[in-house]
Amino acid sequence: MKKSDHNNKKRFAVIYLLLLFAVTGNKVAAQQKAFNYTQYMDNLTPFNPAYSLLDKAGSINALVRKQWVGIDGAPVSYLINGNLPIESINGAAGLIVFDDQIAIERQTELNAYFAKGIQLDQESYLAVSINAGLRNYTANYSILDATDPTFRNDVRETKPNIGFGIMYYTDWYYLGLSVPELSVTSLGTASVQNASNFRNHYYFSGALLTDINEDIKFKPATLISYAKGVPMTADISGTFYMKGAIGLGINYRTDKEMSGIMSINIRGFHVGYGYQFGTSSTNLGGFNNATHEVSLSYRFGKGAMDSKLL
Repeated sequence: MKKSDHNNKKRFAVIYLLLLFAVTGNKVAAQQKAFNYTQYMDNLTPFNPAYSLLDKAGSINALVRKQWVGIDGAPVSYLINGNLPIESINGAAGLIVFDDQIAIERQTELNAYFAKGIQLDQESYLAVSINAGLRNYTANYSILDATDPTFRNDVRETKPNIGFGIMYYTDWYYLGLSVPELSVTSLGTASVQNASNFRNHYYFSGALLTDINEDIKFKPATLISYAKGVPMTADISGTFYMKGAIGLGINYRTDKEMSGIMSINIRGFHVGYGYQFGTSSTNLGGFNNATHEVSLSYRFGKGAMDSKLL
Protein backbone atom coordinates (compact mmCIF):
# COMPACT_ATOMS: atom_id res chain seq x y z
CA MET A 1 0.00 0.00 0.00
CA LYS A 2 1.27 3.47 -0.88
CA LYS A 3 2.04 5.82 2.01
CA SER A 4 -0.53 8.36 0.76
CA ASP A 5 -3.20 5.65 0.65
CA HIS A 6 -2.27 4.57 4.18
CA ASN A 7 -2.57 8.14 5.48
CA ASN A 8 -5.90 8.59 3.73
CA LYS A 9 -7.12 5.38 5.33
CA LYS A 10 -6.19 6.66 8.81
CA ARG A 11 -7.92 9.96 8.19
CA PHE A 12 -11.01 8.14 6.97
CA ALA A 13 -11.02 5.98 10.11
CA VAL A 14 -11.05 9.06 12.37
CA ILE A 15 -13.83 10.72 10.36
CA TYR A 16 -15.81 7.47 10.39
CA LEU A 17 -15.58 7.26 14.18
CA LEU A 18 -16.90 10.80 14.53
CA LEU A 19 -19.77 9.97 12.20
CA LEU A 20 -20.62 6.97 14.38
CA PHE A 21 -20.99 9.30 17.35
CA ALA A 22 -23.44 11.35 15.32
CA VAL A 23 -25.38 8.27 14.23
CA THR A 24 -25.88 7.19 17.85
CA GLY A 25 -27.59 10.49 18.55
CA ASN A 26 -25.00 12.00 20.89
CA LYS A 27 -22.64 14.90 20.43
CA VAL A 28 -19.02 13.87 20.83
CA ALA A 29 -18.46 16.24 23.75
CA ALA A 30 -21.41 14.78 25.60
CA GLN A 31 -20.62 11.17 24.75
CA GLN A 32 -16.97 11.14 25.81
CA LYS A 33 -17.19 12.37 29.35
CA ALA A 34 -14.89 11.30 32.15
CA PHE A 35 -14.11 7.60 32.22
CA ASN A 36 -17.11 5.54 33.32
CA TYR A 37 -18.03 1.88 33.49
CA THR A 38 -21.20 -0.12 34.12
CA GLN A 39 -19.85 -2.33 36.94
CA TYR A 40 -19.40 0.58 39.37
CA MET A 41 -21.64 -1.22 41.91
CA ASP A 42 -18.89 -3.83 42.43
CA ASN A 43 -15.91 -1.43 42.52
CA LEU A 44 -16.62 2.22 43.27
CA THR A 45 -13.10 3.08 44.50
CA PRO A 46 -11.93 4.79 41.23
CA PHE A 47 -14.88 7.18 41.55
CA ASN A 48 -14.61 7.63 45.32
CA PRO A 49 -11.54 6.18 47.12
CA ALA A 50 -13.35 6.50 50.47
CA TYR A 51 -15.32 3.44 49.33
CA SER A 52 -12.18 1.33 49.83
CA LEU A 53 -12.82 1.35 53.59
CA LEU A 54 -15.96 -0.77 53.16
CA ASP A 55 -13.74 -3.80 52.57
CA LYS A 56 -11.35 -5.02 55.27
CA ALA A 57 -9.52 -7.21 52.74
CA GLY A 58 -6.86 -6.06 50.30
CA SER A 59 -7.71 -6.24 46.62
CA ILE A 60 -6.43 -5.97 43.08
CA ASN A 61 -8.99 -5.03 40.42
CA ALA A 62 -8.75 -4.85 36.64
CA LEU A 63 -11.31 -3.86 34.01
CA VAL A 64 -11.36 -3.66 30.22
CA ARG A 65 -14.10 -1.77 28.39
CA LYS A 66 -14.32 -1.96 24.59
CA GLN A 67 -16.82 -0.25 22.33
CA TRP A 68 -17.67 -1.08 18.69
CA VAL A 69 -15.67 -4.31 18.56
CA GLY A 70 -13.98 -4.85 15.20
CA ILE A 71 -13.66 -1.17 14.27
CA ASP A 72 -10.10 0.18 14.20
CA GLY A 73 -9.64 3.12 16.58
CA ALA A 74 -12.90 2.51 18.47
CA PRO A 75 -13.03 3.59 22.14
CA VAL A 76 -11.23 1.24 24.53
CA SER A 77 -10.47 1.75 28.22
CA TYR A 78 -8.33 -0.05 30.79
CA LEU A 79 -8.51 0.29 34.55
CA ILE A 80 -6.36 -1.18 37.32
CA ASN A 81 -6.62 -0.33 41.00
CA GLY A 82 -5.15 -1.88 44.12
CA ASN A 83 -6.19 -1.38 47.74
CA LEU A 84 -4.30 -2.14 50.94
CA PRO A 85 -6.14 -1.73 54.26
CA ILE A 86 -4.40 -0.16 57.26
CA GLU A 87 -6.47 -1.72 60.02
CA SER A 88 -4.62 -0.11 62.95
CA ILE A 89 -5.94 3.35 62.01
CA ASN A 90 -9.09 2.26 60.16
CA GLY A 91 -7.50 3.48 56.96
CA ALA A 92 -6.60 2.32 53.48
CA ALA A 93 -4.17 3.30 50.74
CA GLY A 94 -3.95 2.36 47.11
CA LEU A 95 -3.24 3.16 43.50
CA ILE A 96 -5.55 3.80 40.53
CA VAL A 97 -4.37 3.68 36.91
CA PHE A 98 -6.54 4.06 33.86
CA ASP A 99 -6.01 4.51 30.16
CA ASP A 100 -8.71 5.76 27.77
CA GLN A 101 -8.23 5.73 23.99
CA ILE A 102 -10.26 6.74 20.95
CA ALA A 103 -8.79 7.06 17.44
CA ILE A 104 -5.75 9.37 17.70
CA GLU A 105 -6.52 10.56 21.23
CA ARG A 106 -5.37 9.03 24.50
CA GLN A 107 -5.74 9.98 28.15
CA THR A 108 -3.75 8.26 30.91
CA GLU A 109 -4.06 8.88 34.64
CA LEU A 110 -2.12 7.69 37.67
CA ASN A 111 -3.44 8.46 41.14
CA ALA A 112 -2.41 7.38 44.64
CA TYR A 113 -4.96 7.71 47.42
CA PHE A 114 -5.35 7.53 51.18
CA ALA A 115 -8.64 7.05 53.03
CA LYS A 116 -9.44 7.31 56.74
CA GLY A 117 -12.63 6.41 58.56
CA ILE A 118 -14.06 7.31 61.97
CA GLN A 119 -16.80 5.47 63.83
CA LEU A 120 -19.80 7.68 64.55
CA ASP A 121 -21.81 5.17 66.59
CA GLN A 122 -22.20 1.43 66.99
CA GLU A 123 -23.28 0.88 63.36
CA SER A 124 -22.22 3.87 61.25
CA TYR A 125 -18.94 5.32 59.95
CA LEU A 126 -17.75 8.40 58.13
CA ALA A 127 -14.84 8.09 55.69
CA VAL A 128 -12.82 10.73 53.88
CA SER A 129 -10.22 10.31 51.15
CA ILE A 130 -7.66 12.30 49.21
CA ASN A 131 -6.00 11.31 45.96
CA ALA A 132 -3.23 12.91 43.93
CA GLY A 133 -1.45 12.09 40.71
CA LEU A 134 -0.85 13.01 37.08
CA ARG A 135 -3.09 13.26 34.01
CA ASN A 136 -1.58 12.94 30.55
CA TYR A 137 -3.30 13.73 27.26
CA THR A 138 -2.02 13.13 23.73
CA ALA A 139 -3.54 13.65 20.29
CA ASN A 140 -1.28 12.31 17.52
CA TYR A 141 -2.56 14.28 14.55
CA SER A 142 0.75 13.88 12.68
CA ILE A 143 0.20 10.16 12.11
CA LEU A 144 -2.66 11.09 9.77
CA ASP A 145 -0.41 13.12 7.46
CA ALA A 146 2.73 14.86 8.73
CA THR A 147 3.01 16.86 5.49
CA ASP A 148 -0.43 18.44 5.86
CA PRO A 149 -0.31 21.68 7.96
CA THR A 150 -3.74 20.81 9.36
CA PHE A 151 -2.36 17.67 11.02
CA ARG A 152 1.25 18.74 11.61
CA ASN A 153 1.13 19.56 15.32
CA ASP A 154 0.53 16.87 17.93
CA VAL A 155 -0.91 17.72 21.34
CA ARG A 156 0.95 16.41 24.39
CA GLU A 157 0.08 17.74 27.83
CA THR A 158 0.62 16.54 31.40
CA LYS A 159 -1.01 18.16 34.40
CA PRO A 160 -1.19 17.36 38.13
CA ASN A 161 -4.43 16.09 39.56
CA ILE A 162 -5.95 16.10 43.04
CA GLY A 163 -9.25 14.76 44.33
CA PHE A 164 -11.38 14.34 47.42
CA GLY A 165 -14.10 11.98 48.59
CA ILE A 166 -16.45 11.51 51.53
CA MET A 167 -18.71 8.57 52.39
CA TYR A 168 -21.17 7.71 55.13
CA TYR A 169 -21.68 3.96 55.49
CA THR A 170 -23.03 1.12 57.61
CA ASP A 171 -23.09 -2.65 57.12
CA TRP A 172 -26.01 -2.41 54.69
CA TYR A 173 -25.90 0.96 52.86
CA TYR A 174 -23.67 3.89 51.91
CA LEU A 175 -23.92 7.45 50.57
CA GLY A 176 -20.94 9.21 49.00
CA LEU A 177 -19.84 12.44 47.34
CA SER A 178 -16.55 12.87 45.51
CA VAL A 179 -14.46 14.96 43.12
CA PRO A 180 -11.73 12.53 42.01
CA GLU A 181 -10.44 14.77 39.22
CA LEU A 182 -10.01 18.37 40.29
CA SER A 183 -7.87 20.44 37.92
CA VAL A 184 -7.18 24.16 38.05
CA THR A 185 -6.60 24.36 34.29
CA SER A 186 -8.14 22.49 31.35
CA LEU A 187 -6.27 19.69 29.68
CA GLY A 188 -6.46 18.75 26.00
CA THR A 189 -8.05 21.95 24.68
CA ALA A 190 -7.14 20.99 21.11
CA SER A 191 -9.12 17.76 21.39
CA VAL A 192 -11.94 17.01 18.97
CA GLN A 193 -13.81 16.06 22.14
CA ASN A 194 -13.86 19.72 23.20
CA ALA A 195 -11.86 18.94 26.37
CA SER A 196 -14.91 17.45 28.11
CA ASN A 197 -12.79 14.56 29.41
CA PHE A 198 -10.68 16.96 31.45
CA ARG A 199 -13.14 19.10 33.35
CA ASN A 200 -13.85 18.75 37.05
CA HIS A 201 -16.32 15.91 37.58
CA TYR A 202 -18.55 15.52 40.63
CA TYR A 203 -20.05 12.19 41.69
CA PHE A 204 -22.87 11.29 44.07
CA SER A 205 -23.24 7.60 44.87
CA GLY A 206 -25.46 5.41 46.98
CA ALA A 207 -26.43 1.77 47.47
CA LEU A 208 -28.10 -0.55 49.95
CA LEU A 209 -28.17 -4.31 50.46
CA THR A 210 -31.37 -6.05 51.51
CA ASP A 211 -32.41 -9.68 52.04
CA ILE A 212 -35.04 -11.19 49.76
CA ASN A 213 -34.74 -14.53 51.53
CA GLU A 214 -32.02 -16.63 53.14
CA ASP A 215 -30.22 -17.24 49.82
CA ILE A 216 -30.96 -14.12 47.75
CA LYS A 217 -29.94 -10.52 48.39
CA PHE A 218 -30.88 -7.46 46.35
CA LYS A 219 -28.67 -4.41 45.85
CA PRO A 220 -30.02 -1.22 44.22
CA ALA A 221 -27.31 1.36 43.50
CA THR A 222 -26.91 4.69 41.78
CA LEU A 223 -24.08 6.87 40.50
CA ILE A 224 -24.78 10.44 39.42
CA SER A 225 -22.07 12.43 37.59
CA TYR A 226 -21.92 16.12 36.73
CA ALA A 227 -19.45 18.39 34.99
CA LYS A 228 -19.87 21.98 33.87
CA GLY A 229 -21.00 22.12 30.25
CA VAL A 230 -21.79 18.41 30.10
CA PRO A 231 -25.30 17.00 30.71
CA MET A 232 -25.73 15.37 34.11
CA THR A 233 -25.85 11.56 33.89
CA ALA A 234 -27.38 9.10 36.34
CA ASP A 235 -26.71 5.37 36.46
CA ILE A 236 -29.40 3.31 38.18
CA SER A 237 -28.85 -0.39 38.76
CA GLY A 238 -30.34 -3.37 40.53
CA THR A 239 -28.44 -6.61 41.23
CA PHE A 240 -29.60 -9.92 42.69
CA TYR A 241 -26.97 -12.02 44.48
CA MET A 242 -27.62 -15.75 44.90
CA LYS A 243 -25.84 -17.39 47.84
CA GLY A 244 -23.26 -14.59 47.59
CA ALA A 245 -21.67 -16.35 44.61
CA ILE A 246 -23.62 -15.33 41.50
CA GLY A 247 -24.83 -11.84 40.68
CA LEU A 248 -27.31 -10.90 37.96
CA GLY A 249 -28.20 -7.28 37.39
CA ILE A 250 -29.36 -4.57 35.04
CA ASN A 251 -28.23 -0.97 34.71
CA TYR A 252 -29.86 2.03 33.04
CA ARG A 253 -28.03 5.25 32.21
CA THR A 254 -30.02 8.40 31.54
CA ASP A 255 -28.13 9.08 28.30
CA LYS A 256 -30.23 6.20 26.89
CA GLU A 257 -27.88 3.31 27.59
CA MET A 258 -28.81 0.01 29.22
CA SER A 259 -26.64 -2.86 30.43
CA GLY A 260 -26.97 -6.45 31.51
CA ILE A 261 -24.42 -7.50 34.15
CA MET A 262 -23.33 -10.92 35.43
CA SER A 263 -20.74 -11.68 38.11
CA ILE A 264 -19.25 -14.71 39.87
CA ASN A 265 -17.61 -14.57 43.33
CA ILE A 266 -15.66 -17.64 44.45
CA ARG A 267 -12.98 -17.82 47.16
CA GLY A 268 -11.68 -14.29 46.83
CA PHE A 269 -11.99 -14.12 43.04
CA HIS A 270 -14.52 -11.95 41.24
CA VAL A 271 -15.26 -12.14 37.52
CA GLY A 272 -17.78 -9.78 35.95
CA TYR A 273 -19.16 -9.13 32.48
CA GLY A 274 -21.31 -6.27 31.25
CA TYR A 275 -23.02 -5.78 27.89
CA GLN A 276 -24.16 -2.22 27.26
CA PHE A 277 -26.35 -1.08 24.37
CA GLY A 278 -28.22 2.02 23.29
CA THR A 279 -31.98 2.29 23.80
CA SER A 280 -32.75 5.34 21.64
CA SER A 281 -34.68 4.89 18.38
CA THR A 282 -31.50 5.45 16.36
CA ASN A 283 -29.74 2.63 18.23
CA LEU A 284 -32.60 0.15 18.02
CA GLY A 285 -33.42 0.93 14.43
CA GLY A 286 -29.92 1.02 13.02
CA PHE A 287 -26.37 1.11 14.36
CA ASN A 288 -26.17 -0.35 17.87
CA ASN A 289 -23.56 1.31 20.04
CA ALA A 290 -22.69 -1.93 21.88
CA THR A 291 -20.01 -2.04 24.58
CA HIS A 292 -18.37 -5.09 26.16
CA GLU A 293 -16.89 -4.83 29.65
CA VAL A 294 -14.92 -7.48 31.56
CA SER A 295 -13.69 -7.17 35.15
CA LEU A 296 -11.45 -9.38 37.27
CA SER A 297 -10.66 -8.94 40.97
CA TYR A 298 -8.73 -10.80 43.64
CA ARG A 299 -9.16 -10.16 47.36
CA PHE A 300 -6.57 -11.20 49.94
CA GLY A 301 -5.97 -10.97 53.66
CA LYS A 302 -8.61 -10.65 56.37
CA GLY A 303 -12.09 -11.58 55.22
CA ALA A 304 -10.97 -12.31 51.65
CA MET A 305 -12.87 -15.63 51.53
CA ASP A 306 -16.14 -13.91 52.43
CA SER A 307 -18.25 -12.54 49.58
CA LYS A 308 -18.20 -8.76 49.30
CA LEU A 309 -21.63 -7.62 48.14
CA LEU A 310 -21.88 -4.01 49.33
